[in-house]
Amino acid sequence: MGSHTDLVSASLPAAALDRASGVILGQACGDALGVPYEFGSRALEPLPRMLGGGLGGYAPGEWSDDTQMAFCIARVSSTGASLVSPDALDAIAEGFLDWYAASPPDVGILTRAVLGSMSGTRGPGAGARLQHAAQAYFERTGRAAANGALMRTSVVALTRLLDRPATAAAATQVARLTHADPLAAESCVLWSEAIRVAVLDGRIAVRSGLDLIDDSRRPQWALWLDQACAATDPSIFPDNGFTVTALQAALCAITATASDDPEAHVVGALSLAVNAGHDTDTVAAIAGGLLGAAYGPSAFPEAWRAAVHGWPGPPGRADADDLVALALATARAGC
Repeated sequence: MGSHTDLVSASLPAAALDRASGVILGQACGDALGVPYEFGSRALEPLPRMLGGGLGGYAPGEWSDDTQMAFCIARVSSTGASLVSPDALDAIAEGFLDWYAASPPDVGILTRAVLGSMSGTRGPGAGARLQHAAQAYFERTGRAAANGALMRTSVVALTRLLDRPATAAAATQVARLTHADPLAAESCVLWSEAIRVAVLDGRIAVRSGLDLIDDSRRPQWALWLDQACAATDPSIFPDNGFTVTALQAALCAITATASDDPEAHVVGALSLAVNAGHDTDTVAAIAGGLLGAAYGPSAFPEAWRAAVHGWPGPPGRADADDLVALALATARAGC
């Protein structure tokens, strides 16, 4: 297939659409694999299993807040809305707030603090008010670079597949709804751009987004990416609740297990991501989104695809087919 710069028609090639359809599903598979082992809730295993449990008492195969929040974004992105528009950001913000009001069993500390401060906020301007609350939290605490924005960014990459700057702008604005530290937005820009490239070209190239980062911060990010690609064990990146080390751990898991066999690569990478320990579901969800973009749904074991499910529901719980449909609708609407 040619370079993504050659894709100028309003429709995507079938191979690219197939890869796009695997993005949210890949994230959900990583998420559900990591759930049982999050923060030591169960002893790590060489080949993780979708056993449920974890911090949220999830059912086997059930995804957690990582994919739940991505689902909120996907409901909006699947309409074709520009995710930098006030109306779209309002809709995503309201989705996050409705999700939080339903008392999900597992919510990140920073996300809980920001959403919790916005109780009762709905309607026009919800996105701007939520971003303001996130900025206020950052200014008050100096700590807003957790991995909670990165964990949900996979679907953002599908919103404008033929437009790099628009993808980066969307990743930034959606990140800022809850995470005001520039590191959070920058990690989302890099990962979203890598997913965009993987969908269009079928290759994994996380460095492809470095030019989208501010000049003054680009050398540090280049170093962090080099460290991740040189490593063979993602557990060497401590505290992967931090957006930088979460990205490094996910990237390390992918590069250290490279294989000509897509399913072998997916299973190896997500197993290694989970076995990095600590925030197991999030690191594996981040890695799963990029692997799904590179290979499409067929690279994920059939048993995983059959098992994954989660909020919203039951009744009518969402499953793999719903995630594929949202991803395809987003990719098509944005082109």
